[in-house]
Amino acid sequence: MNPVVVIPTFIYPRRHRGGADVVSTYDHPTAPNQEGELGRCLESLAKVEGLGLVVILVSADVSLEVQAAEKVQAIANRHPDVTTLVIGAAELALIEQRMAQQNIERLSKEIGLQGYGAIRNLGLLVANVLGFDAVVFLDDDEVIDDPKFLEKAMYGLGKLTRQGVPIVAKTGYYLNDQDSYLSKWEDKWYNRFWQQGRAFNEWITKAMRGPRLSRSNHVCGGCLAVHKEAFRRLAFDPWITRGEDLDYMLDLRMYGSDIWFDNQWVLRHLPPRTASEGTRFRQDIFRWLYEYRKLEYSRALIDLQQVKPASLEPYPGPFLEPGLLRRIRLTAWMRSFGRPDKKAYRLAAKAATGAASAYAEANCAKYFEFQYVWPEAMNRLESDQLLSEALVRSAMLRAQDVAAAAPAPAPVAAAPATVASSAPAGGATPMCHPGRSAAGAEPKDIPAPPVPLPHADIDPGMTTQIRLDMED
Repeated sequence: MNPVVVIPTFIYPRRHRGGADVVSTYDHPTAPNQEGELGRCLESLAKVEGLGLVVILVSADVSLEVQAAEKVQAIANRHPDVTTLVIGAAELALIEQRMAQQNIERLSKEIGLQGYGAIRNLGLLVANVLGFDAVVFLDDDEVIDDPKFLEKAMYGLGKLTRQGVPIVAKTGYYLNDQDSYLSKWEDKWYNRFWQQGRAFNEWITKAMRGPRLSRSNHVCGGCLAVHKEAFRRLAFDPWITRGEDLDYMLDLRMYGSDIWFDNQWVLRHLPPRTASEGTRFRQDIFRWLYEYRKLEYSRALIDLQQVKPASLEPYPGPFLEPGLLRRIRLTAWMRSFGRPDKKAYRLAAKAATGAASAYAEANCAKYFEFQYVWPEAMNRLESDQLLSEALVRSAMLRAQDVAAAAPAPAPVAAAPATVASSAPAGGATPMCHPGRSAAGAEPKDIPAPPVPLPHADIDPGMTTQIRLDMED
């Protein structure tokens, strides 16, 4: 298989709180004047065998989009052993331009650089345009220690179970700063109605004792592999505030597939300290109420599989059952007395009463409407040579500009590119770089880049071995 690694990174000022759009609040954004964790992640990737292209998606405050892309490019340039393609606002504009040329309806909410789900959809779309057959999602605050990481990521992907069920997506697990895969959940009085950590620990303990591959009730979004047969058919939900990885598992089940857990595929997750645990819980309130309402709505759609909380025990089933709103309110109020972030928890309790419930009701049907559009968009843009050349050329120009502006000469990673080709057939409109034309002049066409994209050819394992080493 030929996987591409996709890493979202978030550049926002400390004061950023997501604005009016609830989906644009992030757990661990990097301030513009901070180095962040991306460089550490890229350094660890340099040791991974069979590594091909690494796509870095730059989500940034609208006032910082250019500077953020240049900042990320400078970090990437310092790691010449890792071939990177930085996708920022300029490249997103090229994608939207090409989508308009292909008569694909405007999907700026669904595919973009704002919101966890939309960002992941952008990663899937870029992989599809560049012709990769698998995507491996990482987070920028992770460290990979295993040189066989990609080989393990591809193990079983695209194969069949004993009952002929295709494995189109799989997840591994995280080790925290204590080298444990268990949640740091605390058995405190204020968590009485919210046993999320305990439920997760119960599930993963059982999964770690089982066969290498088993059906998963949980997804680590920073350790997630998706086959093209899944990502060309199914998008992430751009309306969920966080937990888009677990939501993708539920979506796959509704549409007749599943995600598998690989208890030998592991990395270290070393995030910075969360600025406000109360704000994070507020995002969880929006997430779980939306998820509950979305599943409830899905039961009215006759072409979908029914996903019931009982099939998701011990986690996350209890967080998708009736009585959820009451438990959320009680937990928020109890934590407002027992935890340091008191004000944020009180605001979270208030959100559960009004805004979060209203958000869930207003948006619960939108993902299913989007799903009618996604497969056709992916089909039209699959291996789109014109767009792939434009994206690569745009990223190459930025890499060169950033390297030229560096205070001292430094080796620059060979910019990833597609195979040079002749002009597009059928009189297609040339792609234009959004920021390279002089004022009043015609936009400058982006020529075909001269070198091929790196190709990783990784065997996902013998079919017979997969059939013997898993349970349905």
